[in-house]
Amino acid sequence: MNAAIIAVGKLKEAWQKDACAEYLKRLTRYGSYQVIEVDDEREPDKPSAALEKRVMDEEGKKILKAIRPDDYVVALCITANAPDSVGLARMTAAWAMQGRRVVFVIGGSLGLADSVIARADEKLSFSKMTFPHPLMRVILLEQLYRSARINAGERYHK
Repeated sequence: MNAAIIAVGKLKEAWQKDACAEYLKRLTRYGSYQVIEVDDEREPDKPSAALEKRVMDEEGKKILKAIRPDDYVVALCITANAPDSVGLARMTAAWAMQGRRVVFVIGGSLGLADSVIARADEKLSFSKMTFPHPLMRVILLEQLYRSARINAGERYHK
């Protein structure tokens, strides 16, 4: 699979960087995977609803700039359906067969702008719970690795 993860913000903790690097290394056996980081926007501790929307919109512009016109875009949204690991493997196999780059989008601390969700070809959730966006990057990479192993007919931890 040719895939990219567009994520808002940079990883700050060493363990997050190490985990992402490890899964990216493991994924090289199964295709081309890359992470594209876009800068997050500064926000005060207690922003108004209008300021939150402005922050998301600015981050959304940066995300959309990193998306190619022919990309198949999967937006990570808490409101979407959450498949199990085998279901995600089926989905990734189908997306890979399209021959397009599959782009997974992880929003910033406030989520994704409406413009990014509107651009998405698919929405995907991993849980109804909220995860910190740096941790979500690790979770996504681990699940992509698990999906690749399932699709290759290899053993995986259940």
